[in-house]
Parts: sequence; C-alpha cells; structure tokens
Amino acid sequence: MKTSGAEEAAIGLEVYGTDAPGIGGRLKRSPEDFLVEEVSAYPPRFDGGPFTIAKVTAQNWEMNRLVRQLSKSLGIARERIGFAGTKDKRAITSQLMSFPVPSDRLMQLSLHQIAISDPYPAKRGITIGDLVGNAFTIRVTETELHDDALSTAVADTTEQLEALNGFPNFFGVQRFGAVRPITHEVGKWIVKGDLEKAVMTYAANPLPNEREESREARKRLQEEGDFEQALSYYPKIMTFERTLIGHLSRNPGDHAGAISTLPSNLQMMFVHAYQSFLFNRMLSERVRRGIPLDRPVEGDVVLPVDRNGLPQHDGGVPVTAVNLDLVEKQVRQGRAFISGVLFGTESVLAEGEMGEIERAVIEAEGLSKEDFMVPLIHQCSSKGTRRELLGIVKDLKSTAREDEVTFTFILNKGCYATSLLREYLKKEGLMDY
Repeated sequence: MKTSGAEEAAIGLEVYGTDAPGIGGRLKRSPEDFLVEEVSAYPPRFDGGPFTIAKVTAQNWEMNRLVRQLSKSLGIARERIGFAGTKDKRAITSQLMSFPVPSDRLMQLSLHQIAISDPYPAKRGITIGDLVGNAFTIRVTETELHDDALSTAVADTTEQLEALNGFPNFFGVQRFGAVRPITHEVGKWIVKGDLEKAVMTYAANPLPNEREESREARKRLQEEGDFEQALSYYPKIMTFERTLIGHLSRNPGDHAGAISTLPSNLQMMFVHAYQSFLFNRMLSERVRRGIPLDRPVEGDVVLPVDRNGLPQHDGGVPVTAVNLDLVEKQVRQGRAFISGVLFGTESVLAEGEMGEIERAVIEAEGLSKEDFMVPLIHQCSSKGTRRELLGIVKDLKSTAREDEVTFTFILNKGCYATSLLREYLKKEGLMDY
C-alpha cells in the first residue's frame, strides 16, 4: 500500500486507494487547466418571484471573496446571496447563484474575471446543497512520466479504481487550504474552547508557502500581539484577517466577537474542516486495514440514496448479521453507501471494526459530543452527520500525450476532484493540488 507524504498526512490523507505508479505533474498551472461546471438542481422559474437565479462564471476567485465582491457591488448583505457549494479558487468555475434583486440590476454589473449570464426569476433562492454534482475538465501538465509510460500508468490507475468501484472519498486539500492548510486547526481550537488560539492560528501563524509580505505581517503580530498596530501593516488583501484584527483592536480580549465578524459560512467552515480532518483519518485507517469501501461489514452504517441517486446523510441504517446480505445487495446496486462519521453533538457512531476506528480517532483527539456545542459562537456549533466513504466517478475519460493528461469526469456533490486525481499524481506536496 502506498502512503502519503507528511503534508498530506497532516490533513488526514495518509494513504492511497491504488498502488499504480504516480504520474506526477501539476494541476492548475493556469485557470484554464481546471474547469468546473455545476450540475445544478435548478430552482423552478416563477415569474415575478423575488429572486433572480443566474449562472456566475468566475476565474481565480475564492468563494468568500467572490460573494463579498458581488454583495458590495449590488449594495446588499452577503448573507442574501445564495449558492449551492464552494468551488476551487485556481480554476474557471460556473455555478448557479441567487440574488434578491431584479435581473436588469444584476446584469448591469461589470466585474473583473466574473461573468453573469442566463438570469431568470424564482420564488426561492439557492441554498447550500442545491446541486447534484460537478462536471470537470482537468489538464495535468509537466508529468514525470512521458508518452507510453504515462499512458500505461494512467490506464493502470483507472483499472484499479474500476476494481474499487470508485475512490476513497477524502476531503480534498481545498477544504483545509493549499497555501495555508490550517482551517481545521482553527476549528480544533474553537471546539476545544481556546478562542484566542483559534484567532491567532488564523490571523498570525506564518507559514512558508505564502507571500513574503503576508508572512512577515503574521510573524510580527505573533511576536508583538499588538492588534491596533497590526492594522497599520497588514496588507489590504488580507481582508478577513484585518476584520479580526480590527475588532480586537477596538474590543481587546473579545475573541468570540472577532470570529463572529467573519462571514457566517467561513465561521462554519472552521469546524467543518476539523470534522473533515477527523473523517480523513478514519477513512485512511479503514483503507490501511483493507476493509472494503464498496462492501459493507457488520457494524457499518449505510446511507440510502435519494431520488437523484445521492446518499442521504442523515438517518443511516446500521448493518447487522440479520440484514447484511440485503444491505450488501443495495450497496452493489448503488442504492446505499457505506459511511463514516462527521463527528458532532448528535453523532451516532458505527459498531464493529469501523466503530473501533471512529472511537479511536475521537479519543486520540480528546473529544466529546459536547465540544461541538459552541455557545459563544452559535454558528460554529455542529450536530454532525455521516459521509459516504466511496466517491463514485461517472463518465471518466482521459487522454495522455507527451507530458500531459486531460481528464473529464462527473462527481457527486461533496466529492473532490483533487481526491480522485491524487490517485493518479501521487505527489508529496499540497501545493501541487
């Protein structure tokens, strides 16, 4: 079994599902190398409705900053702009968004590397999860293998993934940050109740891969702890860090209030990222033990699918000796998925060997359900849920030539293209994804 490098292991990506040779290479050398088209669950058209639904195509825009720019340009609160899911920054992405403004006002916007098209009125806006999946066209360049060797390695990995009936459904690098993979660490300190450490992990805490100007600013704040002074030297581009710093300069010691000034989806992302880290560790251990992802064992919890063939993450069904054969048939037919826990206040853990894995990771972190109730920052509380262990790939095609490969495929919502492609690349560093 192939194991990951230290950087991936630090976010729970400890193993690979395949052992074919890695091709190496680069993702996202340019935004055109990473195209994402949302497969949407369209809100129905409703003439005279209070919302405008439109396709937003963005290049090199981080989601929170995109929403912030749109809200500023329209003069509305960012919480009133709806979207179904976050997308990669270093990419060209297309997704539906909803706006509580007339279509003519929306279409008057002219913003750098943002295109808005196909508006229509609707009775309701878009919320997180209002999508079926995402279609990807991704080019990997500067591969370490060339020509026939490259084609053979790609084919070998594809064959192994087909034998697995999918890929280990890890949360990808984007969940944690490729340049600054610390989102889960912020979440850890929030649930542990050390809000000062959460703030300093996010706003200070210099890391080697970031821009020198940003790194030096973080280093200075780390050493001096002077929030009022930090406002004078923190780069303007560090919008959210400056928001935290500004609040603490006016309200010394109010770390909960500082975190609460951030966009609500970013606040929630911290804790969700920590839950994702725990999930990745659990999934890594299951793969390491050789327990299948496409065949249930006693003690597993499976998720029935909805009418779109997507797993229903709440209300899983325990696998017992009595129902094992039936559940195995349902999993084989794509009517159920084996799951792992995203730990929170209302989580029910698996039994059997998967239950052992889940409990071991939670105990190693010193966690209890109560930790995920965050009274000082209500947005950061999480009841938890479950997530499918196997990512399903649809319409996977690849074309290899010289030192590059182009992949096209469709993934269910919540699955990461980078988690599929890492099976092909098998690179050491997070920056390559």
